[in-house]
Amino acid sequence: MKYGRADSEFMKWRWRPNECELQIFNPFQFLEIVRGKTMAFVGDSVGRNQMQSMMCLLSRVEWPIDVSYTKDEHFKRWKYPSYNFTMAFFWTPHLIKAQVADSNGPTQTGLFNLYLDEFDEKWTTQIEDFDYIILNGGHWFFRPMVFYEKQKIVGCHFCQLKNVTDLTKFYGYRKAFRTAFKFINSLENFKGVTFLRTFAPSHFENGLWNQGGNCVRTKPFRSNDTTLEGTNLELYMIQLEEFKIAEKEAKKKGMKIRLLDTTQAMLLRPDGHPSRYGHWAHENVTLYNDCVHWCLPGPIDTWSDFLLHMLKMEARRSSNRDEMLHLKTNS
Repeated sequence: MKYGRADSEFMKWRWRPNECELQIFNPFQFLEIVRGKTMAFVGDSVGRNQMQSMMCLLSRVEWPIDVSYTKDEHFKRWKYPSYNFTMAFFWTPHLIKAQVADSNGPTQTGLFNLYLDEFDEKWTTQIEDFDYIILNGGHWFFRPMVFYEKQKIVGCHFCQLKNVTDLTKFYGYRKAFRTAFKFINSLENFKGVTFLRTFAPSHFENGLWNQGGNCVRTKPFRSNDTTLEGTNLELYMIQLEEFKIAEKEAKKKGMKIRLLDTTQAMLLRPDGHPSRYGHWAHENVTLYNDCVHWCLPGPIDTWSDFLLHMLKMEARRSSNRDEMLHLKTNS
């Protein structure tokens, strides 16, 4: 394995839902379903991991060509010519308008100004013509933030500024998803499907990320070995609550918002992170053990299993609607 990881058993485990069998990702079938369509991954670097995983799986069929309109690696577009299918990545780790206020901040991870009621135009101005949007966000909300609403400071998360109330990351997290969904539901010409890909927990053990924490397990947890709790549970529940609000509003407008729930499956995969194997051992770099990202084949590939299954469900829904319309027309 590149960068020296010796074990490979993490590639052999697959998620199995209760009471049903989830089919393994079929790249040929996927590309036929998305023929002539476009898909946008909107969010942070974990969302980029999802796109990269899918590209690896699709390489069995075809390698894409780079059709990006910019050299900025945060905004990439790839096209599969044989299928006229384009996928894109939009970097927006907070989903809303955000600015770096201090590159260091109180924890040396930056201090960010978040405008909780304002859209991030880097993705919102380009998204309406896509057929599928896959939305995600999470880990950047652990960093210090100052919250703005109506252009005024309303509070923060661990900003350590005088006379500014600490509202916690959960306040900003909820508001960010609410604003992102508000934008999507405001689109008049969007006819596609939006998927909320739920939070994927990190797996630091024996310390926090900056206190020597690591993820050295080589096998998944069993379902009764661990539970979703604490901060991870709170972030997940906020996503579910905001999803339900947005879904209800979308239905009124004939729009489609779906839940791509990967949280439980990934909670059980502490073996799926790079840990210290994100670079060569001899390289002179200072990096923390990476127990956040999913850069290894296997665990994250399950997300494509989920997505393909949901695209099939979407196709069946569309077929049933067309059949009902046909029956009404002929009655």
